[in-house]
Amino acid sequence: MGLPHRLAHLVTPHSHDSGDKVDDALAASREGLRALWFSFLFLMLTAAAQAVVVAFTGSVALLSDTLHNLADALTAIPIAIAFLVGRRAATNRYTYGYGRAEDLAGLVVVAFITASAFSAAYAAITRLQNPRDIEYLGAVAAAGVIGFVGNEAVARYRISVGRRIGSAALVADGLHARTDGFTSLAVVLSAVGVAAGWDQADPIIGLLITVAILYVLRDAARQVWRRLMDAVDPLLIETGEQVLRGTPGVEAVSRLRLRWVGHDLLGEATIELDESLTLAQAHQIATEAEHRLVHEIPRLQRVLVHTDPAGDGHAGLRHHPQTQR
Repeated sequence: MGLPHRLAHLVTPHSHDSGDKVDDALAASREGLRALWFSFLFLMLTAAAQAVVVAFTGSVALLSDTLHNLADALTAIPIAIAFLVGRRAATNRYTYGYGRAEDLAGLVVVAFITASAFSAAYAAITRLQNPRDIEYLGAVAAAGVIGFVGNEAVARYRISVGRRIGSAALVADGLHARTDGFTSLAVVLSAVGVAAGWDQADPIIGLLITVAILYVLRDAARQVWRRLMDAVDPLLIETGEQVLRGTPGVEAVSRLRLRWVGHDLLGEATIELDESLTLAQAHQIATEAEHRLVHEIPRLQRVLVHTDPAGDGHAGLRHHPQTQR
């Protein structure tokens, strides 16, 4: 624990009560919901502005982009539902609560990105087979710029908030907004190409943008997959083990596990202590270890610390291989 963190820790009121943890989780959900509704309204306004241009230009490429932006705005709905569901208290059936609903919403977002990629590819191939003239190229390009700026602003906001509160679904949704920004940029480039006399600029650039969307899809799918499979950044484990080893009284760290539940981390650790310690002394060391972990690992809400006597504390369980994992 660094000196600046120690000084802040001394003067800042803090607690590890369950009520405070619930307040933190609710605050994160509220921040995520604000990001969703802001981006929803922003993208709806962007799509509405583009729809006006579509009405008098007849641009199929711009119509496709407008529909993409509308779809991206609508992805806020399943994530918002997941955030609201995640607030529900744990039950005897769902003992860890409902935070994993965000991961399910992430799958919906990945499905939206996939649909966007196929839609863009289909529109590009259709335009190659059936070329069409585009009118008012300046207005089409301007509408494309509006779409790109709107989507990129929303993408940055969603990704920033998602990473800050630990929501993989919100980050994936931000990446989805970025794919639609690429599509909007394709509209601009195609308008420029058509104005220069290259009639096939629109569909060819559309195919190139489809490839870019697939790369974003890969990143979003990988992030959601890792969250579903309980993957965490290995650096978090290294940091946690260092914190445990630096706790006075801890002789060794047998195991540390972390997992995401929604946008919160939960953990369990096994530490080895001097076998001559009393139960009360061992409990005090475990409490201090938990205290340090919660303060050093971002988004870690609680961790169960198990204590073993130094050495082979599970000799009697050696015939149960799973206890050694």
